[in-house]
Amino acid sequence: MQDNGSDAYGVAAGELKQFIERFERLEMEKKEIADQQKEVMAEAKGRGYDTKVMRKVIALRKRDKDDIAEEEAVLEMYKAALGMD
Repeated sequence: MQDNGSDAYGVAAGELKQFIERFERLEMEKKEIADQQKEVMAEAKGRGYDTKVMRKVIALRKRDKDDIAEEEAVLEMYKAALGMD
């Protein structure tokens, strides 16, 4: 006799439901965090900070310093080749 909580593949309905509910909770937490980040940026913008530049700084802080230096060197080389220096 097969349990009502399982299908032909042997999926335990209770366990599956737990995974789905955990994921849904994380999605809600992610949305709440994104809303908080928007609030921080709105506050910074209200204080006169350039939020576009702030986002670039945040992205740079996540990256490896050597990668940043290499990218900046290539950028300078390309700008020089185009007479933009």
